[in-house]
Amino acid sequence: MAGSQIGRVAVVTGGASGIGRSCALRLARDGAKVAVLDLNAADAKEVAAEIQAEGGSALAVGVDVADRASVDAALAETREDLGPIAILVNSAGKTASNRFLNISLELWTSIMTVNLTGTFHCCQAAVPDMIEAGWGRIVNISSSSAHSGQAYMTHYVASKAGVVGFTKALALELGPNGITVNTIPPGFVDTPMLRDSEKKGRFGMSVDEHAARTPVRRVGRPEDIAAACSFLASEEAGYITGQIIGVNGGRNT
Repeated sequence: MAGSQIGRVAVVTGGASGIGRSCALRLARDGAKVAVLDLNAADAKEVAAEIQAEGGSALAVGVDVADRASVDAALAETREDLGPIAILVNSAGKTASNRFLNISLELWTSIMTVNLTGTFHCCQAAVPDMIEAGWGRIVNISSSSAHSGQAYMTHYVASKAGVVGFTKALALELGPNGITVNTIPPGFVDTPMLRDSEKKGRFGMSVDEHAARTPVRRVGRPEDIAAACSFLASEEAGYITGQIIGVNGGRNT
């Protein structure tokens, strides 16, 4: 895919680490100019610097996807520095593990606001550029737990299931404008978030033990998700929209 995105601007939220970071690096290697958006502006700058060191064009912007004004300001800065937005990857997310009866309304609202409303904010702010261009790609990172369920994560699973439904509806509306909208629900992917959950005993067994039960016999890598994202953002994927592209090593089929 090298060079396939030359001249296009990609925005990746949650781009400072994990899956978002890998998606940002991959799209840059495909030739896109990448805006790395993250709540952690310092880490976003490190990813942008990594892209620039490889000869790419990148911008780091601190953003809170739960705050519409913050999102609008970040995308305005992106347009000013890089140009109109053609590709949007919504990877910013928040997780938690709580017994259902212990989930406070504040925590429920926080999870929903980041994972689902944040996706809404970013799409609504970026889509006008895509409509004007008659071309666009949106890739929403959801979760395989939206299909399988996950104990003690009712709030998180509900938010990610919302992202799946949001993706399907938006794809139908934007298809006539040359814009595709798809979602990748990652399976067991080795990210800082995953390792933190492992330390807290949220999985009942180690990551290695889970990997042994995965059909392909390994844990996923952020690069696996980035490869699928790269394809969905490409010209070749123009006939794929409203789809759930599972990247999970066969854990969910």
